[in-house]
Amino acid sequence: MKTFKLTTASVLLLGTTLGIGSLTVQADEITQVHDTQAFVTFKASTEPVNPVNPLDPDEDVTPVNPDDSPTDGGTNGPLSLDYASNLDFGENVISTQDKTYQAKAQKLSDGSYVPNYAQVTDNRGTLKGWKLSIKQNAQLKTAESESLTGAAISFNNAELASISASTAPGTVTSSFTLTPGVEETLLVAGEGEGAGTWVYRFGTDANIDSSKKTTDSVTLSVPGSTEKLAKSYSASLTWTLKNVPENEETGA
Repeated sequence: MKTFKLTTASVLLLGTTLGIGSLTVQADEITQVHDTQAFVTFKASTEPVNPVNPLDPDEDVTPVNPDDSPTDGGTNGPLSLDYASNLDFGENVISTQDKTYQAKAQKLSDGSYVPNYAQVTDNRGTLKGWKLSIKQNAQLKTAESESLTGAAISFNNAELASISASTAPGTVTSSFTLTPGVEETLLVAGEGEGAGTWVYRFGTDANIDSSKKTTDSVTLSVPGSTEKLAKSYSASLTWTLKNVPENEETGA
């Protein structure tokens, strides 16, 4: 059996020959890919929606009646009529001439005044459309049922305001005069329109008389020939919000 002995010089020579001093090991690159998913689900809201400022729909407000009493709350549900202004045409001197009286502007709890308005919210998440209408149920009358014959309530300068990115309702009635007992269509949101909260306001702050706190966008005209008693007159207005657009209405 032969024995081999390597000297230091031999090792150095071998290392030089094999290139040990410059040996590099290259590993294969590994890339792993795996997808995950994110989920979110929405459902129709049943929470009431606060009235907003008709001049700044991004701001919640508290409307009050002209006598500073609290206003009635709106309706709840995913399709809701959140608010509609009460109208007060003030105390006026009896006249034998034709007269037009301006309504008081909508007062807020902070003492400021904004246009009279109605507010609708569609949080159903269906984009199926809706319709808003109004009806004066009878002529203005006293508590003893004495009518203010020929009196007519008119709305002008109506326009929409919203912070919603949804397509606006396609039908917007800008001016109208109420006929007692007749329903008047105001807004119609067709399919794909009117999601979110929409303010239907009558004029802007430019239509408000800052000294009298009245608005020229909502008026009451009374013929001079009408018999007027030294009493208070009133009439109820019914605002109706339906969950079908006009072109799909079935009478339900």
